Amino acid sequence: MDAVDFVAFVLVLGIIIVSLLFNVVVLICFLYNPEIRKQVAGLFTLNLTFCNLLLSVSNMPPTLIGLIIPGHLGGSGFCQIVGFLDTFLTANSMLSMAALSIDTWVAVVFPLSYRSRMRRRDAVMAVGYTWTLSLCFSTVATCRSWVGYHHLYASCTLCNVRAKGAGTQFVIFTLTFHCLTFLITLIVLCVTYLKVLKVARFHCKRIDVITMQTLVLLVDIHPSVRQKCSDEQKQRRLRATKKISTFIGTFVVCFTPYVITRIVEVLCLGPISPHWGVLSKCLAYSKAASDPFVYSLLRHRYRKTCSLLVNQVFKRSPFNPSVGTEKDSGRSNTNSNTADNILPPNNKPVGQ
Repeated sequence: MDAVDFVAFVLVLGIIIVSLLFNVVVLICFLYNPEIRKQVAGLFTLNLTFCNLLLSVSNMPPTLIGLIIPGHLGGSGFCQIVGFLDTFLTANSMLSMAALSIDTWVAVVFPLSYRSRMRRRDAVMAVGYTWTLSLCFSTVATCRSWVGYHHLYASCTLCNVRAKGAGTQFVIFTLTFHCLTFLITLIVLCVTYLKVLKVARFHCKRIDVITMQTLVLLVDIHPSVRQKCSDEQKQRRLRATKKISTFIGTFVVCFTPYVITRIVEVLCLGPISPHWGVLSKCLAYSKAASDPFVYSLLRHRYRKTCSLLVNQVFKRSPFNPSVGTEKDSGRSNTNSNTADNILPPNNKPVGQ
C-alpha cells in the first residue's frame, strides 16, 4: 500500500465511522420524536438515512479491504450482490435528495396549500418511484453481468471490463443511468432551491424595511444598537444563501467528480489514474456522512431531540419527545420542519 492508498484507506474508514454514527442518530431521533414522524419530509429523510446506512455497511467495507488487498473477496457472486447494492443505493439516495428539495419548495412557496399538495400518500408514491427506478437500473446491470470488481475504484460496482461484449449497450445504459439520477437530481435541486432562495430574500427585504422604519422612529436610539441592527441585516442576507449553497454544493462536490470519471471512462476519452478513481469514489461515499448534518441534525427539532436524548442518558431530566414542540403548535405541523432552516416566519429573521 502506497501513501495515496493509505490516505484513501484512512478517509474511507473515517467516512464509515461518521456515516454509521450520525445516520443512526438521525434514525433514533426519527423513532423517538412523534413530531418528526408526522412530517411528510420525514419519510424522505428516513429513506435517505436507510440508503446511507446500508451503503456504509455493504459497500464501504469491501472498498476498504480492496485498498489493502487488490481484488474482491467472497467470490464473484458476493461482488455482484455488492455491485447491485451500489447501483441501487446510489440512485435511490440521489432521487431522495430531489424529493426533499421538492418538498422544501412546496413548503416555502405554497405554505397555505402545503397539506393538500404534499400528502403522505404523495410521499409514499414518490419513495415508491425512487425504489422502482433504482431497482430497474440495478437489476438490469446485474442480469447483464455488468457489475463486478473494478480496480479503478477498488470496489464492486458497474464495470466496463465485464461489459466489453455489450459495447454500445453498456455505454447507453451508463449515460442513461447518470442522466436519470445525477443530472435530473441536480436540475431539480437548482430549480427548487433557487426559488426558495428568492422567497427567502424577499422576506429578508421586508424585514429590513420594517427594521429601518423602526430605527427612524427611535431617534434617541444608541449608535451601538443601530449598528447591531445593521449587522443583523447583513447576516440575514447571507444566512439563506449559505444554507441553499450547502444543499447544492455538497451534492455537486461529492457526486460530480465520480460521475464525470464514469462518463470519461465509458466513452474512452482518455486514461484515468487509479488514485483519482479511488478519490472520486471516496467523495461519493462522503455524501453519506454529510447528509445527516445537511438534511437533519442541524434542524431545530433534531437538535432538540438529541438534547433530550442526552439528558435522558445522563438522567438529567425525563425524556418526553413532544417537549419543545409545543411552541410550534400554532404552526402547521406538516411543513415547519421542512422550511424552518431556510425561511423565517413573517416577523422572524431568516434562520432564527
